[in-house]
Amino acid sequence: MTSNFKFDTQQLLDLAKARRVIIPAGVLACTFLANRWSSWLSHRTANNHVDDDSWDWDKEIVLVTGGCSGIGAQIARAFSEKNIKVVIVDVQDPPVGSELGPNQFYYKLDITSTEDIESIASQIRSEHGPPTVLINNAGTGTAKPILEVPESRLRAIFAVNLISHFQLLREFLPDMVRKNHGHVVSVASMASFATQATNVDYACTKAGVLTLHEGLNQELKHVYKAPRVRTTVVHPSWVRTAMIQDLMDSGSWKESTLEPSEVAAAIVKQVCSGYGGRLILPSSLWWVAGLRVFPMWVQEGVRDSISMVFTKPNK
Repeated sequence: MTSNFKFDTQQLLDLAKARRVIIPAGVLACTFLANRWSSWLSHRTANNHVDDDSWDWDKEIVLVTGGCSGIGAQIARAFSEKNIKVVIVDVQDPPVGSELGPNQFYYKLDITSTEDIESIASQIRSEHGPPTVLINNAGTGTAKPILEVPESRLRAIFAVNLISHFQLLREFLPDMVRKNHGHVVSVASMASFATQATNVDYACTKAGVLTLHEGLNQELKHVYKAPRVRTTVVHPSWVRTAMIQDLMDSGSWKESTLEPSEVAAAIVKQVCSGYGGRLILPSSLWWVAGLRVFPMWVQEGVRDSISMVFTKPNK
């Protein structure tokens, strides 16, 4: 009896030790599987639970706004390297000395002008056919407090960053809907989730871009009955472009910064997959998308930390 009792006690001790490993491992495994399942379900939901194997990249036409510099130029270059036709529209001219590739086409376009959009869109359809991928990338901003932004500048920011998306959708979405085939990419920002001092106008427009993306996806599904038209929204963090050059040159810049080519590569990969989705860049900042579920003191702490980046150079 004594030996059996000792044996049973030892078994319990061994089991207790094993549980210290098994239970955490089980929790990690379940968490991993739940995350994978959730990601798969999100992917299917974002694409209306339908596949589309009709993508033929020898025939697709990609239109990129703001394609002469920054992220837009890198997007155009990346598609061109894949021998995919790219139509670049920009109020700027291509950089001096640069040459368009054989599958790149440039049109000067002021996307704040309805008349200009209608005219150039008609010309593009006539010369190339309707674009099957629309990448609303053009953007502008101003690092000024609310009371220092002139009305004309404020209207320009909203016109470029948000209203142009609506205008270009009016021109190019109908063909996508008729064919139940296409992809609309909306370049937003991490500012869609967190507003900061001296960047309020920009953040307002990027929050609007996110809302537009969500609403467009709903209308494609419930109004236009075009579930195979894909939508992707992109939320980059700091990107090394002219928009933040002054901050980077201030001498106090310590934020990690994405290269335009990194953002472009993620967008091109998503489009070429044939599926829509949401891109948060870098992916380690995924939690910012859910910032508003946190207590107010957490939210405000995050906003404060970003605001200090914008306001410190002005002190």
